[in-house]
Amino acid sequence: MTAHTAYAAPAASRLPLIALTALAPISWGTTYAVTTEFLPADRPLFTGLVRALPAGLLLLAISRTLPRGIWWGKAAVLGALNIGVFFPLLFLSAYRLPGGMAAVVGSVGPLFVAGLATVLLGERPTLRTLLTGIAAALGVSLVVLKAAGALDPVGLVAALASTASMSTGTVLTKRWGRPAGVGPRALTGWQLTAGGLLIAPLALLVEGAPPALDGRAIGGYLYLALANTAVSYWLWFRGIGRLSATQVTFLGPLSPLTAAVVGWAALGQALTPLQLLGMAIAFGATVLGQLRPGPTAPRTGPATDGRSPRRSPRPTTAAGGARTTAGGAR
Repeated sequence: MTAHTAYAAPAASRLPLIALTALAPISWGTTYAVTTEFLPADRPLFTGLVRALPAGLLLLAISRTLPRGIWWGKAAVLGALNIGVFFPLLFLSAYRLPGGMAAVVGSVGPLFVAGLATVLLGERPTLRTLLTGIAAALGVSLVVLKAAGALDPVGLVAALASTASMSTGTVLTKRWGRPAGVGPRALTGWQLTAGGLLIAPLALLVEGAPPALDGRAIGGYLYLALANTAVSYWLWFRGIGRLSATQVTFLGPLSPLTAAVVGWAALGQALTPLQLLGMAIAFGATVLGQLRPGPTAPRTGPATDGRSPRRSPRPTTAAGGARTTAGGAR
């Protein structure tokens, strides 16, 4: 069984951890540009499969650790929520909703996580957390929301479901922690492999055989599988293990903000004053979401990262490759 413990990391030690965890949504923000500029068109499920499965198998080969006992089931559940279900639903919402709406719906993730953390982790949301979550959603909407079209009900449900899936996966990853002696690299490999195996039959059924790939596409897929997925999700799940679930999810708005900056710098897209205001609001909400006395993190066994802890903790009981039309991606 997994033993949950609480500890307060020094503020100075949390800053590098937050910065490294933030690299994950920043990397996911480049997915849209890479997809449109390097990859075959209209193959979102194949792209999700190539991102997840090779990255998962690579991390499994490096960690040389497989789940044991109940963790086969837990890894499958987490892989489905964070990868296998999340990717297809986000793809579906991105293609069926008007510009940027999928990213706006996704930006309410901190509010989803705050509610789930109350039930599953005993983390009571503060008024500041709720107001900051609303500000983050407002800022993202100013950045990515285009001229409105008719809202497709299927797309809207898919966007909400994808946000709920990733939010639930984040909170369960926090609640379950890791088995004794297992590091975040192995846990990430389990989830990516499980999620990729879930996407594989769906991609074959919906999109058919894999497309022919040229050098640009191969390079794009290598970037997505390695930097954008293997490294980024490792940093993300590592952050979940050491920060609060709410802190981690408040880094999510960095994804659509990065997508907007990349679109401006690399694709020649203009940024309006209203978008710049939205970026400032969303970034401010991201920073405010990190301000708390100290994270509450589950520890498993001797240490959560394979190293011996500096002190013995005191046990307590615990209570994004989809592209968007004008926003971030995971």
